[in-house]
Amino acid sequence: MTNLTGLYAVALALMMIGLSAYVSALRAKTGTAILDGGHIALAERIRRHGNFIENVPMALLLMAFAESGGTASLWIHSAGLSLVAGRILHPLGLFHDKPVTFARIAGGSLSWLSMLISMINIVINQWAA
Repeated sequence: MTNLTGLYAVALALMMIGLSAYVSALRAKTGTAILDGGHIALAERIRRHGNFIENVPMALLLMAFAESGGTASLWIHSAGLSLVAGRILHPLGLFHDKPVTFARIAGGSLSWLSMLISMINIVINQWAA
């Protein structure tokens, strides 16, 4: 049995480390230990990392449940690739002075699509059992 979800989790963990390091670097530069210290650039970086942390764990859990329930590899890859693409795009479009950007909307939408793919497959697997 393969562990496709694990492979996507590795890629996403690397992205998480990158986002965290991006926050930490600006914290060090500005001398800001907690919150954003009034630095809008730091606030943006914190939200990019925060949004990742708010969405990725549930998406990966849903993928893992779908995969363990027997979902076909095609659907796991569809969910995983949607999630990775979404998590790449979203922070590229997240800015305090631009509430609507293509990358932000596409990134969020792809992340939600990933979760929907997994949720639908979990329900289908339960009905088929």
